[in-house]
Amino acid sequence: MKRFKIITILVALAFLSAMVAAASAGTLQDVRKRGYLKVGVNGSVFGFSMPDKKGVWRGLDVDTAKAIAVAVFGDASKIKYIALTAVQRLPALQSGEIDVLCRNTTQTLTRDTVNGLNFAHVNFYDGQGFLVPKKLGVKSAKELNGATVCVLPGTTTEMNAADFFRKNGMKWKPVVIEQSSELNKAFFAGRCDVITSDSSQLAAIRSIAPNPKDYVLLPEIISKEPLAPVVRHGDDQWYDIVNWTVMALIQAEELGITSKNVDVMLKSSDPRVKRFLGVTPGLGKDLGLDNKWAYNIIKAVGNYGEIFERNVGVNTPLGLKRGLNALWTKGGLMYSAPFR
Repeated sequence: MKRFKIITILVALAFLSAMVAAASAGTLQDVRKRGYLKVGVNGSVFGFSMPDKKGVWRGLDVDTAKAIAVAVFGDASKIKYIALTAVQRLPALQSGEIDVLCRNTTQTLTRDTVNGLNFAHVNFYDGQGFLVPKKLGVKSAKELNGATVCVLPGTTTEMNAADFFRKNGMKWKPVVIEQSSELNKAFFAGRCDVITSDSSQLAAIRSIAPNPKDYVLLPEIISKEPLAPVVRHGDDQWYDIVNWTVMALIQAEELGITSKNVDVMLKSSDPRVKRFLGVTPGLGKDLGLDNKWAYNIIKAVGNYGEIFERNVGVNTPLGLKRGLNALWTKGGLMYSAPFR
């Protein structure tokens, strides 16, 4: 009997050890074992995350996802993109269907706490606005009393719009459609007077309109929308990797390192550059990555400024100025913590 109890205890301890080992394995180990990153994206916002005519995924959020894949694998192609609606995105992350969400998602207190999510460093500072047909002659959002408003469900956008109309003593009729592409079609077909979303998304929507010049962005910005990649609570190492990957894009721009000069910068005598690019080893090991993880990212996708200009900048159909997304040294909010 005594021997049986000892065996039972040993089996229980072995089972417990196996469970602890599995729990401590973490997302990084799961991703490496699988051989690719599962990323939740929008799928229908030009400039942020959308496949082109050849089926190639492009956009600012897509490039952020590529940077994470490069950090882990040294290869930007090791990604499976999973298009998610606003309603689907958070449950997909919470359930483990995806490893990271790179889908124009706003950090809020509720999402950061009861929803069990961690937001990495912001990769786009935005604010909610309104897009209307020019023929309506509307000059201000405060002229929208009684308007029908196209809006996505399950978003901060919907709540912000309700707050705005209530605050200003105006009535509105929401037209709620879950799929972004269908919502855009409804707006262009005249099913609603106005569409509301983050200003960057409204610029993207206008860029794909039959005639973009027929639509105008109203001047009011009614909210703060810090958009960032998102991971689950409980895996600090994975959070650190995603968080510092975004900051690496910003830090590279601060240091003047681009995809074109990164090889030359390996010879820099600047100790900050040497640490960042892995010439002086240590930072990669601290994250559980290769020492040249940041070098690999910039070589493959460029710095934050390159990513911004390539996808949403003034020379793209969106035509966005850097604004709040400029470096802190140039009047913006983009600021990286020290790499040391």
